[in-house]
Amino acid sequence: MTSLHPALLAGLAGLFTWGMTAVGACSVLFGRPPRQRTQAVLLGFSAGVMLSASYWSLLGPSLELAEEMSALPWFPPTVGFLAGALGLSLLDRLLPHVHRATRRHAVREGPPTAWRRVTLLVLAVTIHNIPEGLAVGVAVGAAGAGDTAATYGAAVALALGLGLQNLPEGLAVSAPLVHEGMSRGRAAWYGQLSGLVEPAAAVIGALAVGVTRVSLPYGLSFAAGAMVFVVLEELVPECQRGGHADAAVVAAVVGFALMMVLDIALG
Repeated sequence: MTSLHPALLAGLAGLFTWGMTAVGACSVLFGRPPRQRTQAVLLGFSAGVMLSASYWSLLGPSLELAEEMSALPWFPPTVGFLAGALGLSLLDRLLPHVHRATRRHAVREGPPTAWRRVTLLVLAVTIHNIPEGLAVGVAVGAAGAGDTAATYGAAVALALGLGLQNLPEGLAVSAPLVHEGMSRGRAAWYGQLSGLVEPAAAVIGALAVGVTRVSLPYGLSFAAGAMVFVVLEELVPECQRGGHADAAVVAAVVGFALMMVLDIALG
């Protein structure tokens, strides 16, 4: 596996995480869409996985690399982390999107637009998936650079963890569309579309950190900042709507612990 170019490996990892999104989206083809409590638990689990991955797979290795390269080891992780959060914040403001497909809780963000609700929902989850793809790509690219702080095992753990949490993510797009009256087939199609950005973002992330070794700690922490922004801006508010906050928090803790185990065991 390590004989392949990191960009190719990153693209394959991104295809895996997209495929898990597609599997989650297609689950609406069978049985009833999950109730609000179940959706809150699934979103809470996703939030926990992403927060855990942000530290164990990205910020931790970023700090280790910065300690080897810089006289100010706190500087690269801090700058990269803030830049990642700021970048996602700007993207969030520039692209019109909606975080919920239900009529009661739909929250439109970004500039005014006449785009359909389904387009806005897919864009919202696409924005969410960009930092996930970048994170996988950066992790693979850093491992390809040969640094002990970032290994292919850790990159595999990250891809597995993000792929696992992409199952409910795909469902979070398709299930509300079914509730609104869309056919199950169309809802599944739109759900998987939201994850198509991940392979491209993964390749970009791997190529970006492959330019120079100095960019590695910045790239890792950039992806971490982008993911933390998504968790705090989107997942946490959404999973606590509807009075199921306690269940969502428990699911988040489980997701955090699972991602931590994956990273330690494989990394």
